[in-house]
Amino acid sequence: MITIFLVAWIGSYFLFSWIQQAINPIVDLPYNEYYSQVQDNNVKTLASKGDTLEGELRKAITYDGVKSSQFVTERPTWADDDMAATLAANDVKITAVSPVTRTNPILTLIFSLLPIAILVGLWYWIFNRQMKGGGASSLFGGKNHEPIDPEKNRVNFDDVAGIDEVEDQLREVVDMLKNPDRYTRLGAKIPRGILLEGGPGTGKTLLARATAGEAGVPFFSVSAAEIGGILAGKGASDIRSLFDAARKVAPAIVFIDEIDAIGRSRASAQSIGSNEDREQTLNQILTEMDGFSASEGIIVVAATNLAEVLDTALTRAGRFDRTITVSPPDQKGREEILKVHTRGRPIDPSVSLASIAKTTPGLTGADLANLVNEASLLAARRGNHTILPNDFTDALETIQLGVERSVMMDPEELKRTAWHEAGHALLGMIQPGADPVRKISIIPRGRALGVTLSTPEADKYGYDKAYLRGRIIGALGGMAAEEVVLGVVTTGAESDLQTATNIARQMFGRWGMSEKIGPVQVYPIEGDPRSQGVSDTLLSAVDSEVRELMAECYEEAKRLLREHSDQHMALFDALMEHDTLDEEDAYRIAGIERGSAPTSHVVAGTVPPGPTED
Repeated sequence: MITIFLVAWIGSYFLFSWIQQAINPIVDLPYNEYYSQVQDNNVKTLASKGDTLEGELRKAITYDGVKSSQFVTERPTWADDDMAATLAANDVKITAVSPVTRTNPILTLIFSLLPIAILVGLWYWIFNRQMKGGGASSLFGGKNHEPIDPEKNRVNFDDVAGIDEVEDQLREVVDMLKNPDRYTRLGAKIPRGILLEGGPGTGKTLLARATAGEAGVPFFSVSAAEIGGILAGKGASDIRSLFDAARKVAPAIVFIDEIDAIGRSRASAQSIGSNEDREQTLNQILTEMDGFSASEGIIVVAATNLAEVLDTALTRAGRFDRTITVSPPDQKGREEILKVHTRGRPIDPSVSLASIAKTTPGLTGADLANLVNEASLLAARRGNHTILPNDFTDALETIQLGVERSVMMDPEELKRTAWHEAGHALLGMIQPGADPVRKISIIPRGRALGVTLSTPEADKYGYDKAYLRGRIIGALGGMAAEEVVLGVVTTGAESDLQTATNIARQMFGRWGMSEKIGPVQVYPIEGDPRSQGVSDTLLSAVDSEVRELMAECYEEAKRLLREHSDQHMALFDALMEHDTLDEEDAYRIAGIERGSAPTSHVVAGTVPPGPTED
């Protein structure tokens, strides 16, 4: 706003100067011309400021295209004339103050107040826009809330796959919108709000659009991060205009994505600094939802990745009545999603979507859509007429491991990388219940000089302590290999240490796996633990447990590598010869039989992905 004021002020200054010059010009005369005017008795008044002479003529003259009765000239210092006598003889009035009128008092007043007037007018205009809900023409990012036409951009449940349980819950909402009388005549109230909770890419937005498409009602979509602006109260105004627009075309669905951006708990927000505008926006959402009547037919659907941090006033009954968890799809669900995204594409008959689904545990709907697209791009670059199995395989490797880089590595660096990745792979193979090693490579990918990929045989929903400990040992295998074989430790283990430390901290800080600490959650979902009452003593105890486990696992990794040095050497030699080993070759070269998948996983949580990097 200060910038706008300064621009207005500078602009008015130049405008004032231009108008003043146009209204009251001043003729700049050479001294000889001025002297002639004195001799002609045409000079009425004169003032001197050093050698600068300013005055007023009796009759206006035109000089150099400028006509005026006011003039200015410079008297040369060497001029030898009796100017005083000449002026007296011609009855010229000599003053100490310049008679030249350079400013108009009225214009000066007008243009002094002009920037203030512009600023006040701008504020008034913005205020009116806000009161009317703001629009696309707003200077501060306002937008018109127009529904997505369900006929032109129809998305229905046929476009959603792999999450049948969620679809079943939303089909009831569709029926409520289509047949409200069926429920209201029995005294049932249509839910005012539905909260879709799940990780990124699980299909929350698509589900909301599909619900509107199935019901055939207008769909209003807005991201909470886009609500508001630099003006106080803009967020609340955006919410009012959004719901006003929905009421005009009800029944309708209002979708608010990333609602945690404005709906975080106000109690926790006070501990990290309050945001008054965010609170006003949240209060406006609560007010609008409380103002719904049963007959309005407006259902608010919100999506979040962090349902735990939402304000309790938002999630209580009567507002967001239902919370639906949208989880990553299982193997069968992934296959159905792949069928949706490969629809209409020239897929080769040799491609098995079931096999692809089996090798992609943990991938979300968005990830699978990206996989299909990457495979299509690869097929196009290779000049294929159809998308082949190796296109999907290579696309999956690119997504999981990164794009291959052409880097000329020093021979010693290449050997170190081979020892490092062979260490990861070997420990991953021999750990009881560990995820199978799918690929080992010393070809640089992304930011890594080498990678070892391990993925589970089947979907996992929880992890026990033994499995997590094995993950830590495997992650430390590269660092341990460098020390055991080369006697050095390099910076190549940075990402491995980050992965291992993260697992250890979650084990003791969130999942209660410490016998010393007990079943206590130390680390909250977000924020500083101290702000939520966790003592320094408890935090120190977690740190102590983490250090102890990391040291124990590192020593175990070194011991195992010494015991299996022949197998370690065999993997090293194979990597130096072939650069990359697939699953079958890796287990054959190491002389290890593929074990069965683990079955005991009792603690739910998020564990870092399988690839380990050098």
